[in-house]
Amino acid sequence: MNAAAKQPLWTKSFLNVCLSNFFVFLVFYLMFVTLPIYAIEEVGVAEGQAGLIITLFLLAAIMIRPLTGQWVESIGRRPVVILSLSIFLISSGLYFFFDAFSFLLVVRFIQGLGFGMGTTVLGALAADVIPEQRKGEGMGYFAMSMNFAMVIGPFLGLTIIQSVNFMFMFLVCLFFAAVAFLSGIMIKVPEKGSSTKKSVIPNLNGLLEKPVIPLALTGAVLALTYSGVLSFVSVYANNLGLEEAASYFFVIYALVLLISRPFTGKWFDQYGENVIVIPSIILFGVGMFVLSFAETSLLLLVAGGLIGLGWGTLVPSLQTIALKKVPDRAGAATATFFTIFDIGMGIGSYVVGAVATGIGFSSLYFNSSFIIFGAVFLYILLHGRTVQPNSKQEIEYSK
Repeated sequence: MNAAAKQPLWTKSFLNVCLSNFFVFLVFYLMFVTLPIYAIEEVGVAEGQAGLIITLFLLAAIMIRPLTGQWVESIGRRPVVILSLSIFLISSGLYFFFDAFSFLLVVRFIQGLGFGMGTTVLGALAADVIPEQRKGEGMGYFAMSMNFAMVIGPFLGLTIIQSVNFMFMFLVCLFFAAVAFLSGIMIKVPEKGSSTKKSVIPNLNGLLEKPVIPLALTGAVLALTYSGVLSFVSVYANNLGLEEAASYFFVIYALVLLISRPFTGKWFDQYGENVIVIPSIILFGVGMFVLSFAETSLLLLVAGGLIGLGWGTLVPSLQTIALKKVPDRAGAATATFFTIFDIGMGIGSYVVGAVATGIGFSSLYFNSSFIIFGAVFLYILLHGRTVQPNSKQEIEYSK
């Protein structure tokens, strides 16, 4: 039995950090699909204006992440997690009180700040409470909390607004935000994660961790292509007459991810990052290629499984590598990675819609698959060729 097997992973703190992260992302994905509909149907704004609801939220998250990364290291994890989840909770309750679109945008911006801060500090806390020799495995399970929220959130949100009303949807989101807050404050911060520095004033020259930037750029390119799946796969399926299969796309995605996670995380720790990351990029590309030709429900679901296995393994793997690059500054590493990653996702959400209008979704996904395959070489160029492969011996030496 090696040292990794002796180190407990499923501690109360790890469960709480996963639970808090799940409910934060559940609110995010639930509102991601319902608020534009609310703005158009209830507030009476144009479709173009409704897009600002998503844009301002992501803009706030991108702006605050680098600062949060520094605050996590300077004033400690606990104050930041309390502040961030408080902002997220309070802003979730403000949706009951607005009577103008401009106020809705302000609330979205504030909630985006809480989201950006909260997901950054929770990522740092996850790195703190996961045993060092089970980092890849643990971060994989932590990322699943986001993946499951991505599956459940849109389905739950659309079901609520179709079956009940928008006010009940806001109430559900407020409850989820409260659970995220309570789970977050119950996380026991390890001593190594609570060290403080003297200054809490951000150092503008050090907002981003330079060692993480090349890896994050690879993630941003991949996020740009994935945004086309997240935003438009349902529209694409409807155009193909596969509406029923579309509702199961992310279900298959999640099931494949759930089955593969115990293996991929452990293999990352045992055999090294390239052994997991490069095949994951290729699987993601193959899934996108299959999606471009999906004229039947079976092919659509096969594409969902391949994308789930590829993309779902990639994100936690890249985040784990980022943490390994600056292990003493987990907050700053997480902030740097997701700031650049979110920029790719945000640009993609806008660009792919415009491109799809001109060439169609099938061509969009077909061309995206080659961008993904090209990202293999980008990853190797920016990071992979410098990696020293892990081996089982490394774990044996740590006994």
